[in-house]
Amino acid sequence: MMQDKKRAPARAPGLVQGGAVNVPFLQTDRDAPVASLFGPLPGQARLVGNENPFGPAPSALKALAETAGSGCYYADRGVFHLTSMIAERHGVTPAQVVLGAGSTEILCATALAWGQKGSIICPSLFWDAPILFAERKGVACIYVPLAADMNFDLEAMAGHLSEDVSLVHLVNPNNPTGMALDNAALRTFARTVAQSGTTLLVDEAYNELSDQPEESSLVDLVRAGEDVIVTRTFSKIYGMAGLRVGYALTSEENAARIRSYMTSFGGNVAGISAAIACYNDQAFLAASLASIREGREMILDAVARAGLTALPSQTNFVFVKVPDADALDRAMRERNIVIRGAFGEWTQYSRVSVGHLHDVARYAEALPNIIELMV
Repeated sequence: MMQDKKRAPARAPGLVQGGAVNVPFLQTDRDAPVASLFGPLPGQARLVGNENPFGPAPSALKALAETAGSGCYYADRGVFHLTSMIAERHGVTPAQVVLGAGSTEILCATALAWGQKGSIICPSLFWDAPILFAERKGVACIYVPLAADMNFDLEAMAGHLSEDVSLVHLVNPNNPTGMALDNAALRTFARTVAQSGTTLLVDEAYNELSDQPEESSLVDLVRAGEDVIVTRTFSKIYGMAGLRVGYALTSEENAARIRSYMTSFGGNVAGISAAIACYNDQAFLAASLASIREGREMILDAVARAGLTALPSQTNFVFVKVPDADALDRAMRERNIVIRGAFGEWTQYSRVSVGHLHDVARYAEALPNIIELMV
């Protein structure tokens, strides 16, 4: 029996909620070096935000230094240049590319724009910050429970399609589960969505970290003229989360509609210049991916040694089944290791991100000891 769940999911206490830092006011030492205001606190193993500490690339850092003096100017020509680079790589026109202050801005704008025309179908567990934002603005959302294996239940989602639905929102691979959808099943689902006259949005923030990035992407459907929106980001494989650069690939009509709900001018000088410099930096991308995979294997080895299991991950984080996610979070924080607490009702799953490998090693050493005390 299908169930319409038109509600805002319960938010769990912790450092991060819906992608935002949950601190209303944070005191800092005003005389401290500026650099100390960003990243981990001294001695802290930061494994919570799905950040990639192996970036930005040396090529991006060089561009940042060279363009710092141009921060007094808007980034217009740089935005156009990066837009053209992205369009060329994916075989679309520049008018089909939307640049934003991270993919978050684009996802929020899309939810607002399509939410004016109908409901949005989404899974019950995914990176939901844009949807929660849209709900606060009055957009109606239908949350569909996960399948038994913790992946999206595409059949159940298809059962909710109607003329009152304007958008289906997926994340592939998903956050926080780390799981990727079966490509054949996703494409069958995409055809079903298209036949219903509904737009399909797939947030592919972690695509470049997956084993088969080209095969699992739906960018080819954008090229084929389908009513599909694909979003990507420089926050993950490129290690530029704080520089805020993301983009969407879709039809020219959809792109114009998204832009009409955006508030930025497409990006800032720092982020755009860094993105231009490292977009085709294949040596860095290979090294970044290798380090992430090494860290992920360290986590999975620790999970096995602790007698636990984890969902199969295609990302830079692992969703570990534990006795109590919040209790584990507290125990790790006592050791100055910051991971994610429970996600709403999923209290027995703990998300840990790949960070610096020496920090992952601290988590790997602590996990079996903590679990032994918990069980």
